[in-house]
Amino acid sequence: MSYAIRAATGGDVAAIEALLAAAFPKAAEAGLVRRLCIDGDMVLTLVADDEDTGALAGMIAFSRMTVEVDGKPVAAVALAPIATAAAHRGRGITDLLIRTGLRDLRSAGVALCFVLGEPDFYGRHGFSADWAKGFQSPYAGDHLMAVPLQDGKMPCGVRGVAAHADAFASLGEHA
Repeated sequence: MSYAIRAATGGDVAAIEALLAAAFPKAAEAGLVRRLCIDGDMVLTLVADDEDTGALAGMIAFSRMTVEVDGKPVAAVALAPIATAAAHRGRGITDLLIRTGLRDLRSAGVALCFVLGEPDFYGRHGFSADWAKGFQSPYAGDHLMAVPLQDGKMPCGVRGVAAHADAFASLGEHA
């Protein structure tokens, strides 16, 4: 099987919501994506299409964050959520979606990408808790990781706030 990665369109909304509903035990992730879009905080959503069937095999979303270093804004995004359809798991789709998304964000001038997740998995893509240390965030800890996107350089200075879009606050309401 081969997969085509492309930017999501309005025609993908129902398939993305169905994928998220099947991939996660609660509806919070589908609600998060919907709210990020409504609030205008979605920066990039990519989908993986099965080239043989045209079915949606996976998706990844990146949303706007408010990040400061030395009191100056830094272009940054959060990766969340990412999902792969059960029939397509174990075929490298999530890795392909992450690589493609980080490449596109790098080209767009984004400086940092944050993720809250499993260090062993995201570490394969350059994410590290060390890059996220020192930022004020309700998610601070070993599972909040970041990766610098501009030639691997971290913006210099005292790390300040790393605030996710408001939609992330609603995740706790659905737990």
